[in-house]
Amino acid sequence: MPTDNRILDDLARLAGGAVDTLAAVRHEIEARARAQLEAVLARMDMVTREEFEAARTMAANARAAEEGLAQRVAALEERLAALESRLVPPAATGE
Repeated sequence: MPTDNRILDDLARLAGGAVDTLAAVRHEIEARARAQLEAVLARMDMVTREEFEAARTMAANARAAEEGLAQRVAALEERLAALESRLVPPAATGE
């Protein structure tokens, strides 16, 4: 029986070594894949999250300002129409 235990011990050590080796290979593959992905993203000239959020905030502010200006223009157009209606003489009745 001592032979069986020795064979099982060797198999257990071999399996443990294989698992450790596979884990190391997995980490190496992940590191290389991450490096490749970062290189591809760098070539794509993508914006960072902070830059995107800043641009989004600027767009929202510009949209709000545009809406405010549109309301002011509408109010001014109403005032102008009211002033013009006061200045236009009444139409001749053909007397």
